[in-house]
Amino acid sequence: MADTYKPADLRAKSEDELNALLIDLKREQINHRFAAATGQSENTSRVKVVRRAVARIKTLAHQSKNRAGAQTSAAKS
Repeated sequence: MADTYKPADLRAKSEDELNALLIDLKREQINHRFAAATGQSENTSRVKVVRRAVARIKTLAHQSKNRAGAQTSAAKS
């Protein structure tokens, strides 16, 4: 997996790719949570990267839904 999740790179991906990436990141986030709880966490900085990547993907998904809704409402007018 890439270490950086830049918005421009994420915008270039399709909705299906973003959903698959989101699922993988959420799974990784859960694994980090369990590792931290059991004291086995080695790469603590990765937790922050994953959390922010999830937020970026959710933000882009929300923005694309808003744009799609705005375009359909403008077309109806």
